[in-house]
Amino acid sequence: MNEIARRPLPWAPVADAPVAGAPVADAPPPRRPQGVLGGMVLAARLAWRQLLADRGRLATAIAGVMFASLLVFMQLGFRGALFDSATNLLGAMRADMFLVHPMTEASFRTEQIPRARGWQALADPDVLRAVPIYLAQATVRDPVRGGRRAAQVIGLDPAGQALDFQGLAPRAGVLSRPDTFAWDLRSKPDFGPLAALFTERGALRVQVANRNLELVGLVEIGPSFGADGNVVMSETNFRRIFPRQASNADLVALRLAPGADPVAVQARLRALLPHDVAVRSHAQMVAEERRYWEKGTAIGFIFGFGSVMGLVVGMVIVYQILFADVAGHLSEYATLKAMGYSNFYLARVVMGAAVILAIIGYIPGFGLSILLYDYVAKATFLPLHMPLDRAVTVFLLIFGMCLIAGLLAVRKLRDANPADMF
Repeated sequence: MNEIARRPLPWAPVADAPVAGAPVADAPPPRRPQGVLGGMVLAARLAWRQLLADRGRLATAIAGVMFASLLVFMQLGFRGALFDSATNLLGAMRADMFLVHPMTEASFRTEQIPRARGWQALADPDVLRAVPIYLAQATVRDPVRGGRRAAQVIGLDPAGQALDFQGLAPRAGVLSRPDTFAWDLRSKPDFGPLAALFTERGALRVQVANRNLELVGLVEIGPSFGADGNVVMSETNFRRIFPRQASNADLVALRLAPGADPVAVQARLRALLPHDVAVRSHAQMVAEERRYWEKGTAIGFIFGFGSVMGLVVGMVIVYQILFADVAGHLSEYATLKAMGYSNFYLARVVMGAAVILAIIGYIPGFGLSILLYDYVAKATFLPLHMPLDRAVTVFLLIFGMCLIAGLLAVRKLRDANPADMF
């Protein structure tokens, strides 16, 4: 029975008998398992080859991801420029603390407060100076072309030293003279070459509102969505243009003693002053201004909605590309299933294609956005720049967009049934 069992079957290959004294070949080493990382690399290589198989479809997918990246970058850039420019005035003031009306929502629509609250704040030993500030808008006439545009007018005591616009301190003495003002050199050029004319000729006469004033200096503040330019003058000259009740101010800037604790001073002032004023730090004033433009107006919502729509459009494009790719290779996927590859492995191939599209589509979108930021900033004078957190945020959004599109396209793999294909 044993001899019969050893007899080779007629259809089986017969191995050659080993020759006496011949060296015996070593057995092949055992195959190492690929592991998770190796499987991901293999799936990514397969995904990349599939994408390269149809270069036209690949170019369309890259263009879709790039368009989505560009749209999100521009929407977030405009949104950030809006908030940064809206806080230019308050950011340039650089005071330690402010007294404002509790119902004041933004710097361009303040509620007036009694200026006497500033003198009451001086009762605190850590408050060194209190300077009332007056805000209004008036037209400025272009001395060359004769046109008029609205600008933000800031009235204050130039020698008060509670706040300091860049370039204000050297001109504090001349700004105290009647009918003088300082011009923001970062204003938009629609007002004419005021800064260039002053640099070239010195003091010159300019019509502000209905009064001829003398331009005697330049400061740096920057335009905003609410004003294209800024005029700084003494509070006396301010009242000559805007007749107001002398006992009221739009806000009061405070300068604290060196080494003073702002939190403790703020708490003491809140207990000292009546409830018709609010005590806010410089950071709180900027945050309140930003919150107004973000929550109190529709502009912040519009830019955010535009970013979402850009992601939706990009996701649809990537989904269509991945779905068409899977549908066009169903027989290949069915063959891989017949060879023993699992559905999870095939899903990794599709997801790998989505990740590749996210990376190679984001890079040109990022580069083009930087170029457009520079172009738009020069054309509109908006503070458009590319911070690192925005670049990372947009990449994560694009990455998530492509992953969602890949998950939606994976469902098509259920149609890759080896029994139907063969």
